[in-house]
Amino acid sequence: MGIAERIVELKDEALERIATANDLETLEAVRVAYLGKKGELTAVLRGLGELPAEQRPAVGKVSNEARDAIEQALLERRAVLEREALERRIAAEAIDVTLPGRRRPLGHQHIIHQIVDEIVDVFVGLGYRIAEGPEVELDYYNFTALNHPPEHPARAATDTFYVRDLSADAPSGPIESEVLLRTHTSPVQVRVMEKQRPPIYVLAPGKVFRRDVADPSHLPQFTQIEGLVVDEGITFGDLKGTLEHFVREIFGPERRVRLRPHFFPFTEPSAEVDVSCAMCGGEGCRSCGGEGWLEVLGCGMVDPNVFRYVGIDPERYSGFAFGMGAERIAALKHGIPDLRLLIEGDMRFLRQF
Repeated sequence: MGIAERIVELKDEALERIATANDLETLEAVRVAYLGKKGELTAVLRGLGELPAEQRPAVGKVSNEARDAIEQALLERRAVLEREALERRIAAEAIDVTLPGRRRPLGHQHIIHQIVDEIVDVFVGLGYRIAEGPEVELDYYNFTALNHPPEHPARAATDTFYVRDLSADAPSGPIESEVLLRTHTSPVQVRVMEKQRPPIYVLAPGKVFRRDVADPSHLPQFTQIEGLVVDEGITFGDLKGTLEHFVREIFGPERRVRLRPHFFPFTEPSAEVDVSCAMCGGEGCRSCGGEGWLEVLGCGMVDPNVFRYVGIDPERYSGFAFGMGAERIAALKHGIPDLRLLIEGDMRFLRQF
């Protein structure tokens, strides 16, 4: 076979492979196989210099036609393959604008915040204003000004989160200057009474901290809501009527209220407030332990000693205070058996509210 015939054979072979190439990678491999530095057609064309002078023009013409034909076929096939690849990409990335969009699910208030807002609404409707104070407090406001004597067990390091080192080697100072995480929002009441003269009608919601182990009925951090009223002629009857209104607004008009004598250092007399069980109507069942009543909050008339700490005349003014945990109110209202469910972040539970 002469060199011209070999060139024509390689051209036909290359054109056939180009026509059947299905992707750009295969097409590039064909180009390299025939026109690359080590390609078959390139190797044949290098031998043209060894031909007799009279054969070179004819063979050169054949070789040029072969190279031109292969290069043109490569260009045309490349254009076809690139267009097909673009069409496939467009189809894969196409956006159907008629389809509904993907919306992020809307969240909602946590159940604890919902309950706090409900309670606040009740007392704001009675003319109370909202008061706030620091979560990191002085012992004086958290205990001393609230009639807790120095030996009171709540002041022990085992019951309260103190910020300063209370070990035997730590420098000591007046107990009133100790810094701690507040155990109730009652310090807000003291701060309000220091700055404002009666009449006072305030509600103090906020986080408080106790050294409790989390269990179905206790949390080391929870939301407490305390109220304070100071005015002339305030009686225990005003306290009872206020709390009965609150209970029926939160739990329903059919619920009954019971006050039981109790002790708190900063109120005298003091009482625990119970609400009739929603499950049995006060008859006694498993939900209320057979009692027919569920404890809701603590309350009492402000102790005269507390008034003396803030410079209010206990002979002229009287008042009452009350405090409740928002988590407990939420549990009682919605029948939640374990307070830990409120803080674990399980969306299956929280979406119910």
